[in-house]
Amino acid sequence: MDFDALTLARLQFAFTVSFHIIFPAFSIGLASYLAVLNGLSLVTGRAVYLNLFNYWKKIFAVAFGMGVVSGIVMSYQFGTNWSVFSDKVGPVLGPLMGYEVLSAFFLEAGFLGVMLFGRERVGARLHFFATAMVALGTFMSAFWILSVNSWMQTPAGYGFNDAGQFIVKDWMAVIFNPSFPYRLVHMLLAAYLTTAFVVGAVGALHLLRARKLAAGNEGARTMFSMAMWMIVCTAPLQIAAGDFHGLNTLEHQPAKIAAMEGHFDSHAGAPLILFGIPNAAEERVDAKVAIPKLGSLILTHDPDGVVRGLKEWKPEERPPVGILFWSFRVMVGIGMAMLGVGLWSLWVRARGRLHDAHWLHRAAVAMGPSGFVAVIAGWITTEVGRQPYTVYGLLTTAESVSAIDAPAVGSSLLAFIVVYFALFGAGTFYILRLMGKPPEAAEPGLPREPIRAAGILPSPAIAAGHRRI
Repeated sequence: MDFDALTLARLQFAFTVSFHIIFPAFSIGLASYLAVLNGLSLVTGRAVYLNLFNYWKKIFAVAFGMGVVSGIVMSYQFGTNWSVFSDKVGPVLGPLMGYEVLSAFFLEAGFLGVMLFGRERVGARLHFFATAMVALGTFMSAFWILSVNSWMQTPAGYGFNDAGQFIVKDWMAVIFNPSFPYRLVHMLLAAYLTTAFVVGAVGALHLLRARKLAAGNEGARTMFSMAMWMIVCTAPLQIAAGDFHGLNTLEHQPAKIAAMEGHFDSHAGAPLILFGIPNAAEERVDAKVAIPKLGSLILTHDPDGVVRGLKEWKPEERPPVGILFWSFRVMVGIGMAMLGVGLWSLWVRARGRLHDAHWLHRAAVAMGPSGFVAVIAGWITTEVGRQPYTVYGLLTTAESVSAIDAPAVGSSLLAFIVVYFALFGAGTFYILRLMGKPPEAAEPGLPREPIRAAGILPSPAIAAGHRRI
């Protein structure tokens, strides 16, 4: 099969962004989790929270580093493979990405060293502040990057100059474009769910091992309980946020919704197609399993509401149906499974058996990677659904690519594949090795009283040292 430069450039960006997105999704949630653990350690004085903080901060450091490296590569591609796109949208998106670096990345980088290595030097209170600033930095990074991406989905507040470039007429309209609030909430909840399932899987794994060893593990019990509470609270919110996001997409990108739902014909009282085989050539879905009128009820909140079909757009203006149809179902299916695990944990918790429910622990271990799969499926749905445009309805993907030869793009793609699997494979292996070690038991001498943990009074060891001096 022959691949032109456009196809190879798209494959290269899809490959690198798929690797990149899993690390920010994890680090956003994990930074917040570290801030919570640090705060609980400060307030309660319980050593288990500080031990868990020290356990997960190592994993965060590795994931954060891999996220930074993989993000730099994507910036490189804007200049090599997508220079026309960069030229056209630079006056709008360039400042936004600059704000991300100046505010979010500098904030994270400035306090990261204090968070990782500075507790004994700066004290518990300032250390907690540094951890909170790192968590805030990850949120701000998500804010700016999602503003950039959302503007490409639902452009607003723009104009054009004489060179045909996009220019800004209203910065607030650009930043807070129509899809941005929905996409920001949806992504942040996805990050929290992703992290909760990883933390829950690690806790469940060590609970299962402790069962075989006939030994308890306070750290594993605590992290598993906290993860299950997060899942119980976040999974329903994510489903509700997804519904609002879907309604917003229906308003601004109806062709994407039609492809996601598998509707080629417009319907009043459209069914919800659960499964099927999209047949773009014949413009139908074969072997489908559908629930009458439920599609209209979900999308329009009216069982007889009208849902537009893909036939209302020219074939060249339609997004690829097959990829969207299945990626959307993978995302939704995993979301429902997450809700099921959360409800299961709530049931066994009510019976007082959260730490003895071994089948729940096995399910939690199996669901550990589910958040990453759902995030990738969601980004595929978002980005493929925007096709054939880079800036929806205004700038096509074919118009955005650089004047570059296919062999040059193909060779760099092969190089990325080799380097990524070697580098990030090693990093992921190291993270799994860290997760495979059980959280340390509470160390003797760690501060347990809240007032001492806050750094107001010296520990007994320091006081004894002062007396000796």
